[in-house]
Amino acid sequence: MSTGPEKLPETSMRQLEIFAAMMGQRTTVATAESLGISQPAVSAGLRQLEAQLGLTLFERTGRHLEPTLEARNLYEEIRPLFGIVRSFSMRARDLRNGRVGRLRVIATPPPGYSVIPQAMRAFLDTRPDVTVSFDVRRLGNVLHAVQTGQADVGVGLATGRIPNVNTEELRAGQMVALLPRDHPLARQEKIEVRALTGERFIGIDQESHLGRIVAQAFEEAHVTYHPQLETRYCQTAASLAASGMGVCIVDPWSAEPYIGGETDSGSRTGLVARPLAQPCPVRCMMFTRRGIPHSGLLKIFMAEMRQATAALDIPGLAGTAPEGDPA
Repeated sequence: MSTGPEKLPETSMRQLEIFAAMMGQRTTVATAESLGISQPAVSAGLRQLEAQLGLTLFERTGRHLEPTLEARNLYEEIRPLFGIVRSFSMRARDLRNGRVGRLRVIATPPPGYSVIPQAMRAFLDTRPDVTVSFDVRRLGNVLHAVQTGQADVGVGLATGRIPNVNTEELRAGQMVALLPRDHPLARQEKIEVRALTGERFIGIDQESHLGRIVAQAFEEAHVTYHPQLETRYCQTAASLAASGMGVCIVDPWSAEPYIGGETDSGSRTGLVARPLAQPCPVRCMMFTRRGIPHSGLLKIFMAEMRQATAALDIPGLAGTAPEGDPA
């Protein structure tokens, strides 16, 4: 009559750890010290293991416990296990400290081409085993990627909290007029929208979030919004302004690469940014997926983003003063 398969002994990882340490130390005192536990705990663990296995594992010879042949055979079986456990522990430590892994980042163009490269450089310089997937898209695409888990974190400009994602405000700002340094309006600390009437104006596509903000600024000032040039992104508008194609209203992050600079002779060149006189707020926001815990890697990158964003000194950002008047 069959009695079924023989039940295997229930051996704990702690018991195997004590057994492996004893194979190297040969005394319960030294084993206890190496494991950071008490000597009675070592003795009890070995007795339990021998009882479960039905084998004698060590025999006393003087002050030492010598492994039996059975113990030596078993040790050869479990030796690879401890290499795996060590690798597992080291991997867990590196993950906890954000030293390995892959991070997926997506952003709208303004922070994507300004503050994120700074944060990413600080993030990656000390993490050679980390890889980052980075994409720049419109706000709707950014939010969709975060909501569906296609990205771990998104960064974009918005005017307030966004539903269906966790949002964190990194920095508040004000839309700015981007002008040639020698433009008469550049001497003013703030620019009235109506003062831009008659200028060759570079507009932003009103299908975009920032484009609607610019158009609304004209509407609230009771000024006709009629750009002679129109482009999809604020960065493109700023680039066109820097080429002498006209003036534009953009966010401070898009303006930053085109503000000022010095020639070899020390004279100032480039454009100046002046905040609009009327309220026209824009905020740099960080988005993460709801209900999903942040990994150690994500937490570190988010901290780098906060630091890099706080360090920005651009006209139009809260806590910064307008650039000085041209000479």
